[in-house]
Amino acid sequence: MKQVLIKKGQAVVEEVPSPQVEENKVLVKVISSCISIGTEMSGVRNSGTPLWKRAIHEPQNVKKVFSMVTTSGLAKTKQIIKGKLESGVPVGYSASGVVIGVGNQIRDIKVGDRVACAGAQCAYHAEIINVPRNLLVKMPDKVSFKEASTVTLGAIALQGVRRAKTTLGECFVVIGLGVIGQITVQLLKATGCKVIVSDLDKNRIAMAMKNGADVGIHPDDGIDLDIVNQVTNGIGADGVIITAATKSNEVISTAFKMCRRKGRVVLVGDVGLHLNRADFYEKEIDFFISTSYGPGRYDTKYEEHGLEYPVSYIRWTENRNMQEVLNLISCKRLNIIDMVEFVYSINDASKAYEVLKTSNVKPLMILLDYPENNEKNIDVVYFNKRKFTKDVINIAVVGAGGFAKGMHLPNIEKLKNLYHLQAVMSRTGHNATAVAKQFNANYATTSYDKILEDEDIDAVLIATRHNLHAQMVMKALQGGKHVLVEKPLAINEFELAEIEKYCKEKNINGKVILTGFNRRHSKYMKEIYRYTVKRTNPMIINYKMNAGYIPLDHWVHTEEGGGRNVGEACHIYDVFNFLTNAKVIDISASSIQPQNEFYSSKDNFIATVRYGDGSVANLIYTAMGNNIYPKETMEVFFDGKMIVLDDYKKINGYGVKLANIESKISEKGQLEELEDFAKAIKGGNEFPIPLWQQIQAMKIAFEVEKMI
Repeated sequence: MKQVLIKKGQAVVEEVPSPQVEENKVLVKVISSCISIGTEMSGVRNSGTPLWKRAIHEPQNVKKVFSMVTTSGLAKTKQIIKGKLESGVPVGYSASGVVIGVGNQIRDIKVGDRVACAGAQCAYHAEIINVPRNLLVKMPDKVSFKEASTVTLGAIALQGVRRAKTTLGECFVVIGLGVIGQITVQLLKATGCKVIVSDLDKNRIAMAMKNGADVGIHPDDGIDLDIVNQVTNGIGADGVIITAATKSNEVISTAFKMCRRKGRVVLVGDVGLHLNRADFYEKEIDFFISTSYGPGRYDTKYEEHGLEYPVSYIRWTENRNMQEVLNLISCKRLNIIDMVEFVYSINDASKAYEVLKTSNVKPLMILLDYPENNEKNIDVVYFNKRKFTKDVINIAVVGAGGFAKGMHLPNIEKLKNLYHLQAVMSRTGHNATAVAKQFNANYATTSYDKILEDEDIDAVLIATRHNLHAQMVMKALQGGKHVLVEKPLAINEFELAEIEKYCKEKNINGKVILTGFNRRHSKYMKEIYRYTVKRTNPMIINYKMNAGYIPLDHWVHTEEGGGRNVGEACHIYDVFNFLTNAKVIDISASSIQPQNEFYSSKDNFIATVRYGDGSVANLIYTAMGNNIYPKETMEVFFDGKMIVLDDYKKINGYGVKLANIESKISEKGQLEELEDFAKAIKGGNEFPIPLWQQIQAMKIAFEVEKMI
């Protein structure tokens, strides 16, 4: 399918795989989409700004880069940044179309429904989009696709008016007459207000007057404060709604001065916010911020997971605002079409953005339309095929998130003597395409089934979110593929039992299954094992993970992630299994009891594991530490000897002479893991990690989870 992406200051139309319907989303074939001139052109300009200039204005990102260099090294950091710069950014946040697929958790939408969609994370300028239920509303019969494609802009304006809490007969000033300002004028008139408008463009003032504004103010007409005072008989405006975009602080100052005592100012646009206390203090003016399309915006539980806010407590959510905008258009109380100046085909989207970049007088509104395409949805995009031989393993990477792009894919690229990257699969087509191009894969796709149906693919590397791991592993094994799955192997006992049962009953036909417990593959852990395997007595292992704080609403703490014990501490349980090579006989765990909701017991705990050989392993896992201290340290005591691991950068032996190995950055075995995976596939015998140890690591995690 075609999609608009912003790359290096230009808008380009690219072919990308179409998305798949997801369980809590709706698949929409787009008929019309609206270019948000202010927001999107800002993105275009920023993407074309040289890195050194962006660094000056975005020091927080410079800090992230330096941190990345420290932890990942310069070469890997450069590769990640290059990939981001060249991949392009999807744009668009307001569209309309027809439903062509419905997730199994959605009951009130059906295929064929006409819908309007919002959201910068989904309502792209693309032929097919995947939209969460709360960012989509049904269109009334009398509303056209072109009108409905502006629903997001309408909802933004409507939320601004709601924040103003207008009453019949009040006088409001609207500063800034772009599309949102124009819609705001009409909404204020619909509530029975007198409306004064102000803008630098006389044509836009004329448009507002045509749509009901009572008084228009242009700089040529005189001092705006004087005119507002004259119109209001010296009282001042009851309120001002700012829908302008400028870095100047004058707009906010003027808005306060226009208000009467006890008036209010609502900020919808983006203006300079250096406030002068004298402008608002004596008149005790209220200042309100209007956030996008309304309550629910930026709340992942609402937008992505469908959590509804009770109407009794929150009357107007972003979804209800969107629906009301369409209702107003349907009953002719909101005129949209007169503001549309140009309509371009998606094929000519680059021309539309060029007009916006070069035109002295910016169009008020530009829409994109999508010509009828009778082709079946294409969820694969092929590139020039690279030749490969039977000597290498054809691998597909499933899930192209930050870790896959920053770790696994560069490592596969390094191991060209072992692997050929056949395909990259990602939930979003633009990401799949960008990553496949960056790492020279044969094709990009959004379909896991396509990966499994490809007879040329020998192995899959699964790096999706944790809740998808187990089901993807099962499908891959059933499809006859070797599997390397990022930890965890499963996020609950039921999933794990299914995998264990299948592997035992089917003997998985000689296919390798490897969980991404990479630490045991590291040169440091292998060196430690070289000595502990010779011990004559049990050992004591004390492992400290200074994991760092992750906000409790982050996905790793949710059902998608399974929590940090299941999702990360399982690494360490595998280290214990590796060093002891013994079966577990007892597990105990204790966690903190937080005094507030900032910290959680789930990622601040101590777990102790006793093994059949008499060894005891202890894990201290905490999110309460300091990042100056190393993230991972381990002490191993055995036979009068001691080995200390320092963050996978060095090891020290006491009573034992270790190999002299050291590294500037943590080397946790991800590269060696891929090498061992390849050896197992080619060797056709033992797994790199015995299956019973992979299962045991997860069982330890599940038992600890019950205790904390």
